[in-house]
Amino acid sequence: MKIAVITGASSGMGREFVYAVDKEYKLDEIWVIARRRERLEELKRECSTPIRILALDLTDRDSFEVYRSLLKEHRPDVELLVNNAGFGLFGTFAQMDLEEQLKSIELNVTALTALTHISIPHMKKGSKIVNLASNSSWQPVPYINVYGAGKAYVMNFSRALGVELMNNGIHVMAVAPGWIKTEFFDHAVHDDTIKYFDRFYTAEQVVKKAMKDLRKNKSVSILGLPVQMQVMLIKFLPVSLVMKIWCGQQGK
Repeated sequence: MKIAVITGASSGMGREFVYAVDKEYKLDEIWVIARRRERLEELKRECSTPIRILALDLTDRDSFEVYRSLLKEHRPDVELLVNNAGFGLFGTFAQMDLEEQLKSIELNVTALTALTHISIPHMKKGSKIVNLASNSSWQPVPYINVYGAGKAYVMNFSRALGVELMNNGIHVMAVAPGWIKTEFFDHAVHDDTIKYFDRFYTAEQVVKKAMKDLRKNKSVSILGLPVQMQVMLIKFLPVSLVMKIWCGQQGK
C-alpha cells in the first residue's frame, strides 16, 4: 500500500497539500492528521484518493505511538510525509503564557521530529519529506521568539537530514514561506505587538510552488522574489541590524 501522510490537514496549508497530493500522486490512501475530525471528514468528499483520518493531538506524545502502531499494522510505503502542523504566538516572551509556548515547541519541533523518525523505516528510494519552516527560519525574531527559533530548528534539521538520507534515495525539502493568510493568525495574534506585514501570500500559492520545487528535488522552497531577496540580504547583514530593522518595522 502506497500512502502520503499530511499533518495539520484540517485547514490552511495542510488542506492545500492534501488537495495537491490528491491530484498529483497515485496513492492507495492519504493519511490526514489533525485534531478536528469533522474538518478531516470533509476531505473524504473532496478528494478522489481514499482518505484515512487520524484525529490526533500531536502535542500529546501518546499520539506518536498511535501513528507508529498504525504503520506497523498496515506496513505501507510512505511515499510522502508532509510535516505541516504548527502554530505561533505573537508577543513578548516573558509576558505570554508559558504552557502555550511549550505547546508550540511540542508541535513545531517535537512532533515534526518524532513523525519523521517513525516514518523513515517505511520509506523507500524515491520517497520524500516536506517540512514546513518559515521566513522566520533565517534570523532571530523578537516578539515571535519561540516560533522563529523553532522554525530555525526545522530548517537546519531538514537540510542536515537531507544529507543523511541522500544515500537512501529519500529527498527532504523545507518550505520557507513569508506571511500567509490562514487560521495561523487566529491563534497567533492576540494584541497589536506585531502590526507590520509587508505582503501576504495564499496557502494555495505556497503549496503550488512547493510541489513544483519538490518535483525538482530542491532542498528549500521559497515563494516570491521579494522573500527570496530578503533571505539573500539577511545572509550578509549583521544579526543585530536585522533585528533592529524588524523591531523598527513593528514600532519597537
